[in-house]
Amino acid sequence: MKCKRVGVIGGGQLAWMMAEEAQALGIELIVQTPNQDDPAVSRATEVIFASIDDAEATAKLATRCDVITFENEFIDLEALQVVAQQGVSFCPSLTALSPLLDKYEQRSYLQQIGLPVPQFSAINVNSFYGFPVVLKARRHGYDGQGTFILKDNQALTEICQRLPTSEMLMEEYIPFSKELAVMAARNASGEVVTYPVVETYQQDQVCRWVIAPGDVSEEVQQQVKAIATTLLTKLEVVGIFGIELFLTTDGKVLVNEVAPRTHNSGHYTLDACDTSQFKMQLQAVTGLPLGSPQLKSAGAVMVNLLGYEYSENDYLNIRNELAAIPNSYIHWYGKNQSRPGRKLGHVTVLLQKEELFQAKQIAEKIESIWYKK
Repeated sequence: MKCKRVGVIGGGQLAWMMAEEAQALGIELIVQTPNQDDPAVSRATEVIFASIDDAEATAKLATRCDVITFENEFIDLEALQVVAQQGVSFCPSLTALSPLLDKYEQRSYLQQIGLPVPQFSAINVNSFYGFPVVLKARRHGYDGQGTFILKDNQALTEICQRLPTSEMLMEEYIPFSKELAVMAARNASGEVVTYPVVETYQQDQVCRWVIAPGDVSEEVQQQVKAIATTLLTKLEVVGIFGIELFLTTDGKVLVNEVAPRTHNSGHYTLDACDTSQFKMQLQAVTGLPLGSPQLKSAGAVMVNLLGYEYSENDYLNIRNELAAIPNSYIHWYGKNQSRPGRKLGHVTVLLQKEELFQAKQIAEKIESIWYKK
């Protein structure tokens, strides 16, 4: 039986984009989110205003929908397990989420199932990795928050004095040649579909832009897709995952992080693929057939529109300038306040075959307009 009412924990831009696809599929979306001005509020069928880690609110959400999915993973897993015992269906399941929410446990699980990861450990000031070394918050780190690249022992010692080391993960610094990502979905019958492997460009651990497809060999593409298929199959996932990876200078593929939900690296799919990542998530969790992940054009470039100042500004003039770029699609999240680093929207440009080699230049052009360079 197909589900017609889907609950979403989280009401940010991911749920906002999901809501538009829900309307097209005839699915009612009920969102649990704390603030009246959160993006998804304007598009959701119904809203329960509560913190995303409020298990009592989630129990209330469960009475209004057939299945519950997630916009982010900043949840109280133990509290939700109590809710699940009441017969609530979560997709992905709490069992699938359990080894992924803590980055140390995530690394350990990936290693356990035979997937390649950087060397890692709990914090040890006398680490064998050498410098530079990477420290990450085990929980709640995103968009560069909670990630530190340390160049020497003094910097490591200072961080260890300032932050609780039990809440941090240490890993070797990877001198990668490219950062890659892939979206992959799985349904209850075990079917797995993978989107094109993309190249991402990060600055200060924040994604600035994405190029689809990534300029990598067929062998690398197959390695990435095999990693995605193995992970989703082992966890018996029902839903969609974003997987970030490193391609090392000697051609090895290593898993960096796993996001058990739609992901920034998959935003290009809204305009560039037969089925967007948001539609695919809804298809997976409601029992609908999974759509095609194929590109509709030769390629695409997606650029995040990040806040660069504190203001209340809708940047309409700049958005109009971006809209003048041929084959561009602008998604503005409706946030009423800008601050440095905040994701306010994104723009995707579809590419013809002869334009693929210009993808980076197009991304730089968009950034020059947006940041007024």
